Amino acid sequence: MAHIAFYTGSFDPVTNGHADVIAAAAGLCDRLVLAIGVHPGKTPLLSVEQRADLLRQVATPLLAAKGAALEVVTFDDLAVDAARRAGASLIIRGLRDGSDLDYEMQMAGMNGTMAPDVQTVFLPASPGVRHITATLVRQIAAMGGDVSPFVPAPVLAALKARFAKG
Repeated sequence: MAHIAFYTGSFDPVTNGHADVIAAAAGLCDRLVLAIGVHPGKTPLLSVEQRADLLRQVATPLLAAKGAALEVVTFDDLAVDAARRAGASLIIRGLRDGSDLDYEMQMAGMNGTMAPDVQTVFLPASPGVRHITATLVRQIAAMGGDVSPFVPAPVLAALKARFAKG
């Protein structure tokens, strides 16, 4: 039986923190589904197509190194319902700090009640990426700051293009 894991996020943009969790998750499954949450009330910095393309560029070599397959999908409903549609038995959640843990424990409890067949797995972020948030990356990039320490090269290029003056 294939082990399918489901990792959700807005990935707006994909950060080195996301890449860290993706690399760790690749060792837990045969297939990792990266699921981009699409919320009609939010205006993302990058289009869903750009985010999906960047996820593929960043994740493909990470998963190949561990022998896991990659799938990128979008969803606009409950993560547990999207995970079930993907055939996943695991939902992956990255943790940076204690406040993440508090929130994620509540979410895992709710998801576990709604979908007892889908287990939530918490993966701690590596120390070097714990401070990275997509929100801060967006803010720094929008103000012309250097985000190269926080994002993979393809994402850096996309952000530079997005905020090019001219």
